[in-house]
Amino acid sequence: MAGGIAFFTVCFPSIFSIVDPIGVVPIFLALAGHEPQAAQRRTAARASLTALIVLSVFAASGTAIFHFFGITIPAFKLAGGILLFSMALEMMRAKTSPVKSTPEEESDARAQDDVAVIPIGIPLLSGPGAIATAIMWSSRAKEAGEKVALFGSLALVTAITLVTLLFAGRVVRIFGKTGIHVVSRIMGLILAATAAQFVIDGWREAFR
Repeated sequence: MAGGIAFFTVCFPSIFSIVDPIGVVPIFLALAGHEPQAAQRRTAARASLTALIVLSVFAASGTAIFHFFGITIPAFKLAGGILLFSMALEMMRAKTSPVKSTPEEESDARAQDDVAVIPIGIPLLSGPGAIATAIMWSSRAKEAGEKVALFGSLALVTAITLVTLLFAGRVVRIFGKTGIHVVSRIMGLILAATAAQFVIDGWREAFR
């Protein structure tokens, strides 16, 4: 039990920082803000559910993916850490990382009738960085309590994301553009530290 709680305290912040619910709010409003309130709520719910399913599937099959592609866990930690660090730098500059979404993808999304699954659910909420984070924490979860903590973290993050998107308009009024940028920079700093830890762990395990 204690191991699961300790695992949760380090797992949850890194997943929360990479998903960055508050940072997604401006893009969510740009894509779905013109819809009626009921439609916005459905979009938020479907996007959050999509993110939960995608991240849970990759977290559950992380080790199998390594075996299928012949990838060692240290190699994935090194590559994933570098990827997350590049995203963290963009977040600390208050910008959306191209790994999450490109301007071309956002432009195409505005022309779509349904933006819940793509691009909000994938890749804004559950993009390559979030998937890599889920897989890397999955590789570190050895005990049953740690695995419960991992999936609990995913569920809690997506629940917070759902609430944030449901009240996206209020979030913007409360935080303002500057406040959202400040939160994104803090999340980027946490993510950078997580990325550095993954690189250190991968390097140690590679030469063990």
